[in-house]
Amino acid sequence: MAAVLFVCLGNICRSPMAEGILRARPEAKGWTIDSAGTAGHHAGEHADPRTERVLRRHGQQFAHAARAVTADDFPRYDMLLAMDADNLSDLRRRCPAGHQHKLTLALEPLGGGDVPDPYYGGPEGFDHVHDLLTRALDVWVQRWSGDAA
Repeated sequence: MAAVLFVCLGNICRSPMAEGILRARPEAKGWTIDSAGTAGHHAGEHADPRTERVLRRHGQQFAHAARAVTADDFPRYDMLLAMDADNLSDLRRRCPAGHQHKLTLALEPLGGGDVPDPYYGGPEGFDHVHDLLTRALDVWVQRWSGDAA
């Protein structure tokens, strides 16, 4: 694996959390890791403070500025991991045919499904999202590193 993009709606909660988790993995050193949103209404903003707190607690914090997915992202990244089915559907509509194979759900290694959006809930939702993403990324990193099928 050389380049991965995590995608959620606003790029302030789930996708930057996944980005922070992966950036902190020693196996991912040298990889291109980023996150973006299918909507641009938070462009330029920092991650949600609750996301930042969870990442800081796990030693995974990084400087983040929200951005929207662009047409250049599809050829640039080897994998685009959507946080939920709605964002995956949006990516599929935008993605050129030659790059469709790069799109999947972030939780695919755990059987698929949506990473719940913790934005309107309390801090426990952010902890739950961190746990889910950590488990999924453990499997993704094994696959990308060639340690598992």
